[in-house]
Amino acid sequence: MIISLPPGEFRAYLFDCDGTIADSMPLHYRAWTQALGEWNCTFPEDLFYAWGGRPVADIIASLNEAQGLSMPVGAVADRREHLYRELLPQLTAVPGILAHIEDSRGRIPTAVVSGSTRDSVTASLTVLGLLDSFDVLVCAGDYTRAKPDPEAFLRAAGHLGVPPEHCLVFEDTDLGIQAATAAGMASVRVPQPRLG
Repeated sequence: MIISLPPGEFRAYLFDCDGTIADSMPLHYRAWTQALGEWNCTFPEDLFYAWGGRPVADIIASLNEAQGLSMPVGAVADRREHLYRELLPQLTAVPGILAHIEDSRGRIPTAVVSGSTRDSVTASLTVLGLLDSFDVLVCAGDYTRAKPDPEAFLRAAGHLGVPPEHCLVFEDTDLGIQAATAAGMASVRVPQPRLG
């Protein structure tokens, strides 16, 4: 099913990566639960999806506080990323988004705007065969304020040379939609998977 677009003449498409282009959230959740389990930390699936778009360090710090733990943020983040990389061969694209990526190719500029690291985004897009489909990647480390701040989307629009009001954002999280709205951009909500 192709995700329908709002009316308007858009001159750039900005895509979140995890959960929007890449159906990576179930794989990320498996990596999170294994990494956190090594520290006797639990992360309920509904909370994982509710916190979608939050920086990894913030998630670990919040779980530490909520569960009275003192997990080392850097070590847990590195372990989670390592476990996710092991699962990457299982990665698939989100249904309904590929058609929009293909349709935009050579027609309008596109960017990936992600809260994940550039290495993680590049690895995911490479597995999906989509790395060359985008003109710009804006990833964690390329901006100072995470979503819901609009900085990352505004940077991408600036790199593409397209005013914010002519950009369409594809996002799967509340924080991402809030960031797009704050940037003055239209957005499309990509449905999250049903929790099982």
